Amino acid sequence: MILPFFAAATPPVWTVAPFAILLLCIALMPLFAAHFWEHHYPKVAVGLGVVTACYYVFAMKDWHPLHHAAHEYVSFMALVGSLFVISGGINIRVKGEATPLVNTVFLLIGAVLANLIGTTGASMLLIRPWIRMNKYRVTGFHIVFFIFIVSNTGGSLTPVGDPPLFLGFLRGVPFFWTLEHCWPAWLMVIALLLAVFYATDLRNFRRAPKDVRDMETANEQWHFAGLMNLLWLGVVLGAVLLPKNLQAITFGGVLSLPALIMAAAALISYFTTKRAVHEANDFNFGPVKEVGFLFIGIFLTMIPALQILEHGGVAGVSSPLSYYFATGSLSAFLDNAPTYLAFLASAMGQQGLSVDSPADVLAFTQAHGAHLLAISLGAVFFGAGSYIGNGPNFMVKAIADRSKVHTPGFIGYMVRFSIPVLLPILIVTGWVFLR
Repeated sequence: MILPFFAAATPPVWTVAPFAILLLCIALMPLFAAHFWEHHYPKVAVGLGVVTACYYVFAMKDWHPLHHAAHEYVSFMALVGSLFVISGGINIRVKGEATPLVNTVFLLIGAVLANLIGTTGASMLLIRPWIRMNKYRVTGFHIVFFIFIVSNTGGSLTPVGDPPLFLGFLRGVPFFWTLEHCWPAWLMVIALLLAVFYATDLRNFRRAPKDVRDMETANEQWHFAGLMNLLWLGVVLGAVLLPKNLQAITFGGVLSLPALIMAAAALISYFTTKRAVHEANDFNFGPVKEVGFLFIGIFLTMIPALQILEHGGVAGVSSPLSYYFATGSLSAFLDNAPTYLAFLASAMGQQGLSVDSPADVLAFTQAHGAHLLAISLGAVFFGAGSYIGNGPNFMVKAIADRSKVHTPGFIGYMVRFSIPVLLPILIVTGWVFLR
């Protein structure tokens, strides 16, 4: 259930400052003050959120936006956290060396799987097998294309796939809307990325030593552990698809029935999974803890930004194609979830609609579907534009670095891969489907 929004008045522009500061910290602090950020990001995120909360409580004397944000935050974290915990209880081990064709099929499977367990869940489940199956010739481009396909563009078909789409679902976008409208663009982007990857990996494979090239896929051995957790993944998906009358059940107006079911599934999964499986996956709560603290700040500080955008819009951005590139350009360097909501609020505000009204959101999807498609694709696709565009990107890089894989740095990632390879594909896709 989305709680009604009762903002008394549009807040002044300066109230957006905590939101802008937090996004800049998320983007820049890991690069320029990594040690400080690693130890103090919870204080920064929560502290900035408290500043905004105090403004609404003491200056505007309106606590309803905070209640609304709390409900959304709990629902969001229930999904992201449960998928992270449950996927961390499934271990895939691979022996042998993969050919370019097997690698391409693996990435395609990852792109589909991202829509069922989220880009974070799929990334954490598949990145280690991906490195192991290419251990004799793994290079930076293997990691980058994994980020392109599994960690980002693959998860654009369901609200479960990527956080921006789930926020849209929480606001009132029908669950199957993304699958119905996004699949042609998804198919084009995934096909083009896989084609480029196959050609590049084939060249890499042919340059490998003969003994590596002589390893056939028939010699590969796959071992799976923790498959019981597939049942709990099904429970989470079932909770998302509960009928609206059951989704509307809340406890204290914040904890919804679906969120409670997801949390229960995660707890059962965690305590029934063998310790050896978690150890094999190097499982820990660090990544989900970071997401949890950062999004407390994001959900609170973005309240005034969304209200202002609803009333003023974004100057010069009106057509679907302009929304696609505007959303994408920010999603590549800022967190793509709040970027999605910001531009959705702007597009709806231009039509006199509120992003905080489920009825308005549904009406917008029906009357302005091209704009919603543009914002959805821009947020998800361009999240692969840099390491800071989407949460799983840095997580994948960190795992690869610990596995002694040479990955490109922040600038190298963009100069060598996202600008010359990903960007042209996304430009063509936008022109074909949104012009």
